[in-house]
Amino acid sequence: MKRLFLMMVFLVMAAICGVSQSLAEAGELVVYSARNEHLIQPLFDAYTEQTGTEIRFITDKAGPLLARLKAEGSGTPADLLITVDAGNLWHAAQEGILQPVVSETLQRNIPEHLRDTENRWFGLSLRARTLVYSTERVRPEQLSTYAALGGEVWKGRLLLRTSKKVYNQSLVAMLIAAHGEAGAESIVRSWVDNLAAAPLANDTQVMEAILAGQGDVGIVNTYYFGRLLRKDPNIKLALYWPNQGEASGGVHVNVSGAGVTRHAKHRAEAIRFLEWLSSEKAQNLFADGNLEYPVNPKVKPHADVAAWGAFRASDLPLIQAGELQESAIRLMDRAGYR
Repeated sequence: MKRLFLMMVFLVMAAICGVSQSLAEAGELVVYSARNEHLIQPLFDAYTEQTGTEIRFITDKAGPLLARLKAEGSGTPADLLITVDAGNLWHAAQEGILQPVVSETLQRNIPEHLRDTENRWFGLSLRARTLVYSTERVRPEQLSTYAALGGEVWKGRLLLRTSKKVYNQSLVAMLIAAHGEAGAESIVRSWVDNLAAAPLANDTQVMEAILAGQGDVGIVNTYYFGRLLRKDPNIKLALYWPNQGEASGGVHVNVSGAGVTRHAKHRAEAIRFLEWLSSEKAQNLFADGNLEYPVNPKVKPHADVAAWGAFRASDLPLIQAGELQESAIRLMDRAGYR
């Protein structure tokens, strides 16, 4: 009887240990994301199906997520931060929220200029901030560079989104990187002089205003154009890729990206997930949902995105979008760009 009892205890303990081992192997991950749930849920589901790792997450705007991570400190449950714009990623790194990650996989899959020089964040999808124009009132050969939008021909015809959005702050920061502060300020002042209306709240409003005849040309992120195009395939708008000359620097691009949090409780799993996101298998899942471009050069964009045409992108290090952001904000204020 005693032998039978001991055997049963052994079997129960073995079962408990087995379950614990199973959970440990399956792992778990907590993600704070500034990308919307409908964009990240398919990724999490695919990763869980492939690896067994359960992913818990919350979504919010970039600012509140950074504030939350700072307030939680070492007690945060977050292992990974996903957010938009290199400026926000740089800011998170400067606030000490992210930790360095040494990974040959990430270095191999993600071009150097699309990741932090100290490996605290990595771009995972790419968007271009480019020109959009009315196909009824503008001929593409009239367009050339970002700076040329300040020319006399565009007087009273240019529409811009507000300077308060990080996308424009990063754009101007990269203009400073390319042209110096005086050169960038001259460009921004010429834009302000050519505005057809006060800066608008978002990129969609810029395109709607062009459609309404309020202006003829604007600057938007490519995926906003893609969303409108899906609603109306005959829309009277088109994208233009500026700065394509040899010495013109290329189209301004930015990223959505991620970094492992400083106090991650599941650091190894967070790195594995980050590496998976950069893989050929996952890159289309990450980029296609928002009509963006994969950062992994081996992966082709979605057919709808590829249909907008090829372009030469700027290869300036995106870390400068963060490093020069405060200068960009002051510059826009001096230039009267609101």
